[in-house]
Amino acid sequence: MKRYLRKNNTGKKQVCSNMASTIRRAEERDIPGVLALLRQICNVHSEGRPDLFKKDGTKYGAEELALLLHDESRPVFVYVNESEEVLGYAFCVIVDYEGSGALVKRRELYLDDLCVDESQRGGGIGTALFSHIKSFAKEIGCYHLTLNVWACNPSAMAFYESRGMQLLKKEMEVIL
Repeated sequence: MKRYLRKNNTGKKQVCSNMASTIRRAEERDIPGVLALLRQICNVHSEGRPDLFKKDGTKYGAEELALLLHDESRPVFVYVNESEEVLGYAFCVIVDYEGSGALVKRRELYLDDLCVDESQRGGGIGTALFSHIKSFAKEIGCYHLTLNVWACNPSAMAFYESRGMQLLKKEMEVIL
C-alpha cells in the first residue's frame, strides 16, 4: 500500500494512504511492535540523558507487558495499520485521588508514555493517539489528563503544548 505525507490546510503534515488504520487496546500479539517502539523512545532519551537512560533499553520486557495489558487501571492503546503493524502506542494510568486535607477528590488519566515509530513521526499518528486518549479520559470521568516530559525532549514538549497542555508543576534536580 502506498503511503505519503501531505500538508493539510493548516500547513501541518498528515498521513494519507489507502490503508485503514485503527487505535485500539493493545493485545499480546502487539508486544513485539510495542517493544520495538519502547526501544526507540528509550534511545531518544538516552541521547539526551545518557546518565539516566541506556541505549537500546526498554521500560518493560515482554513478560511485564503481557501482565500490563490485562491491568484495567493501566490501559495501553496502539495505533495499527491494516496489516496490524504497530506504528504508535500510548501507555496510560488511571489514578483515583481520594482527597485529603489539602487536595480534592478527583480522577486523573496519566499519560505515562506515547511513542510514534520514528519513520512515521510528523504524520498525524501522535495527534490521533493524543486525541483518542483525551476522549477516553473524558469518557471515564477524569478531571484532567497529565503527563511528564523530559527536558531533553523539546520536540515532545512542543507537541504537547500545541495540543493545549499547560505546565502543572516542575520537577527539578541537582546532580551530585
